[in-house]
Amino acid sequence: MRIFRCIPEKAHTPVALTIGNFDGVHLGHQAMVRRLEDAAHARGVPSCVLTFEPHPREFFAPDQAPTRLTNLREKLELLAELGVDRVHVCRFNFEFAKIPAEDFVGRILAQGLGARWVLVGDDFRFGARRAGDFDLLKDSAPRFGFEVAAMESVGLEGIRVSSTAIRNALAAGNVALARKLLGRPYSISGRVVDGDKLGKKIGFPTANIQLKHNRPPVSGIFVVQVEGLAAKALPGVASLGVRPTVRQGGRPTLEVHIFDFNREIYRQHLRVDFLHKLRDEERYPDLDTLVRQIGRDVENARAFFENRR
Repeated sequence: MRIFRCIPEKAHTPVALTIGNFDGVHLGHQAMVRRLEDAAHARGVPSCVLTFEPHPREFFAPDQAPTRLTNLREKLELLAELGVDRVHVCRFNFEFAKIPAEDFVGRILAQGLGARWVLVGDDFRFGARRAGDFDLLKDSAPRFGFEVAAMESVGLEGIRVSSTAIRNALAAGNVALARKLLGRPYSISGRVVDGDKLGKKIGFPTANIQLKHNRPPVSGIFVVQVEGLAAKALPGVASLGVRPTVRQGGRPTLEVHIFDFNREIYRQHLRVDFLHKLRDEERYPDLDTLVRQIGRDVENARAFFENRR
């Protein structure tokens, strides 16, 4: 998959295109990409995704924007796995936000990206003040020589599959529902970074995973599996939170204790899959109480894996 960090003045080749933030790359997004791939194949052109960084809501109101399900690297990796040929990551800033909807169609989609077929979601809005919609896109298409299609929402067990629904499920600790809507376990990937080594001192060494964003959509103690260290996923238990027993006013931290593992993995890039929530994060009166609880968490996590066999 080819990744471009800008929109060219003029496209070198026509494409079949879809547009969106694709946060989480959930079942609805996957259905869009499958339809995109079919259209691209039928027309003999590359499949292309136009996405934005940062998310427009993060740009305009960072404190009110929804938490991210995936960082940019995770999103691009997932799109590559789905077979997308190219992705244009458009820098969202004031200049881009001021582009009138008509110019967005002509200058960005038709001229810059060479769109010959465009697929958008049923609630798609674009251009300055979100003035553009599907009807405007469809009315403009003949003038610029491309086709337009709308993607209806995808439902699962009576739930509209959306990034919002997944965030709500994770916030409620319903990891199983999030997994259904994503079509895979919810995960966080990142590099192993230096920590305070407290886990090693108390008998439960942990890998500290770098978080790209300070507001993860989930918190608590979880049964996890770790990809990127061996041929198969390694079992473990993870804490995602602010560690109230050992630090006050701390930033969210993801710490993973991998069972029966003692290799040095500093700076390696891992993916942590969240399989089951054990409990909420708690503050304990002293370190000894915390250590006893961690022991119980490890026992419960091991029992989870035993019961899966």
